[in-house]
Amino acid sequence: MRTESGHDLRHHGDAEVRDDGGSLVDLAVNVRADTPPVWLREHLAASLGGLAAYPDGRAARAAVAARHGVPVERVLLTAGAAEAFVLLARALKVRRPVVVHPQFTEPEAALRDAGHTVGRVLLREEDGFRLDPAAVPEDADLVVIGNPTNPTSVLHPADAIAGLARPGRVLVVDEAFMDAVPGEREALAGRVDVPGLVVLRSLTKTWGLAGLRIGYVLAAPETVEDLQRAQPLWPVSTPALAAAEACVGPRALAEAAHAAHRIAADREHLLAGLARFAPAGLRVAGPAQGPFVLLRLPGASAVRRRLRDLGYAVRRGDTFPGLDGEWLRLAVRDRGTTDAFLRALEQALRH
Repeated sequence: MRTESGHDLRHHGDAEVRDDGGSLVDLAVNVRADTPPVWLREHLAASLGGLAAYPDGRAARAAVAARHGVPVERVLLTAGAAEAFVLLARALKVRRPVVVHPQFTEPEAALRDAGHTVGRVLLREEDGFRLDPAAVPEDADLVVIGNPTNPTSVLHPADAIAGLARPGRVLVVDEAFMDAVPGEREALAGRVDVPGLVVLRSLTKTWGLAGLRIGYVLAAPETVEDLQRAQPLWPVSTPALAAAEACVGPRALAEAAHAAHRIAADREHLLAGLARFAPAGLRVAGPAQGPFVLLRLPGASAVRRRLRDLGYAVRRGDTFPGLDGEWLRLAVRDRGTTDAFLRALEQALRH
């Protein structure tokens, strides 16, 4: 979907590694490397014995509710966070939806597909892509923001986001990458004191389950009911339900917390390596707090093509409203992969 501003809202990182990109080292997709872990694969395999029965999401829903300390009526399981955006666009009766950009483009695409006219709030590079609450129109009755935001990797203060709540307004916060933030600081998941709050979570990023499609919504019971009525019957498969239950359990939460600290250390290693390219005009948006970084580089489109020739896929930035062809997004990887990428980047910049 290409909008009047020229942004292809349906372009995502997986396009960089499809077809002829399948052999490339993947820094374009934000799924954690080397996942799912063996214990989770074995758990999913064990669930296949129940495929003859229709999916029963009660146990998984209860597990998610317990993980966030909310009543089960505030939880809706979805086929990934992407389905939740479609449900919100179709089920909610809103007049002036606004999306805070740059961010994941699927919310706006879903709203447009549902016939809505979508307003944009464009955060500015000179402000570090930080949220400016005053830029959000007072009459917006649906506001969508990511935290930490894809692709900027900015982590907005929870209080600043909660301050966007208004009577009659739905406040949608995409926390798909929050479990990659140590301590999940600035999370709003589990809050029941913010009127109109809808929090989306994904289990596909940290656990490498993009092919399984599993996520969930946390919202007021009446909102959950509205969204549930827009879902087809049995929207989440039995293996995906098994994944949801497992990935919010104590073992998984401890593993995710450990991974978040490792990602933070690996990100600092990447940022230190990128800093040496400052004389070439490279600048990193920040401070980065997610499992990816956004950088600006003169001639980025050509550099991205050279990197592909050198065996590396990175995410183009010009499909995100508020960004242009000088932006690239890089997923955080282990230090060995990062060091090899930095050598390739140095070579790509010599041309």
